[in-house]
Amino acid sequence: MDIEVLRRFRFDETRQSYTRKDTILYALGLGFGSDPLNEDELRFTYEKDLRAVPSMVNILAHPGLWVQRPELGLGWQKLLHAEQRFDILRPLPPEGEVDAKYRVTGVVDDGAAKGAWLYLRKDLSDAEGRPVARVSSTYMLRGDGGCGMFGAPEPELAPLPERAADHVLRHSTLPQQALLYRLSGDMNPLHVSPGLARKAGFDRPILHGLCTMGIACRALISMLCPGAPERLRHLSLRFSRPVYPGETIQTEIFDLGAGEIRFRSRVIERDVIVLDRGRAELSPAVSGVLNEMEISR
Repeated sequence: MDIEVLRRFRFDETRQSYTRKDTILYALGLGFGSDPLNEDELRFTYEKDLRAVPSMVNILAHPGLWVQRPELGLGWQKLLHAEQRFDILRPLPPEGEVDAKYRVTGVVDDGAAKGAWLYLRKDLSDAEGRPVARVSSTYMLRGDGGCGMFGAPEPELAPLPERAADHVLRHSTLPQQALLYRLSGDMNPLHVSPGLARKAGFDRPILHGLCTMGIACRALISMLCPGAPERLRHLSLRFSRPVYPGETIQTEIFDLGAGEIRFRSRVIERDVIVLDRGRAELSPAVSGVLNEMEISR
C-alpha cells in the first residue's frame, strides 16, 4: 500500500435513507422471529411498535468497496476483518435518514512477514446532524506489512474471565442465512459463491462476520434487556473463526455488574470460538428509556 496516499485519503460523505422494511429485513437476517410466540423478538420484526436492532448501525451508509481503490495500493485480497466495535449515542429509530463520515484513524505496521493493522472509523448522524453512533472496524492487511504506519490503534480488547458464564443462549442459523443477511447491503460474493469461497480457503460460503456479531447482539438484548434494546450502549469483539450457515451459535455471557458485560460466541457443531473478547455496556433501566443526559453523554 501507499501509506502517504492512505494517510491523505478522504472519503465522500455517505447518506442513506432506510425504511421500516429495511429494519425488519435486517432483523430477519439475524434470525429474529424464529419463535413466533416470542413477543420481545416480535418488536424487531413487526411494524407495530417497531424497534431497530442496535447493531444495525454497523451496516448503515456503507462506503462501498473503497479498499479496492487503485491509488491506495492495498492488497485487499488478503484483508481480514479482525475486530468491530460500536458506541450508541442516540437510539436508532426504525426508519429515517443517516449521514456517515469515514476516516482511517491509523495503521500499525507489524513488518513485512506479519502484515499491518488498519483502523477505520465511521461517525453516524441523523438528518438533523445529531450524533447517532461511532463505529470502528479493525482490518488485518496480511499483504501490506513493512509499508509504514501513522495514527494510533484502537484500545486492546481484554481476555474474558476464567470462570463459568452466567448466561448461555443458543441460536440456530439457517442454511440460507447468508443469502438473507446480504440483502441488508453486504453483497460480497464470498458469502454466496462456492467457487470464490474455495479460492479464499473455505469449504463453502461463510456467514458474514457482522451477521455473527448481530446474532451476539440479539443474544445480549434478549437475555439482559428484553424490550429495551436502547439500553445497549457499547459492543466490541474480535472475530476469531468463520461461521458456516446452518451452524448453531452459542453465546456465553459474563455479567460483571454495573452494566459491564463480557461475552464470547462458539459454534456448537465444531466447538470453536467464533467471537472472542466481547464486551458490552448497558445503561441503567429507567422505565426502559434513556434520558436526554445519557443520550448526549
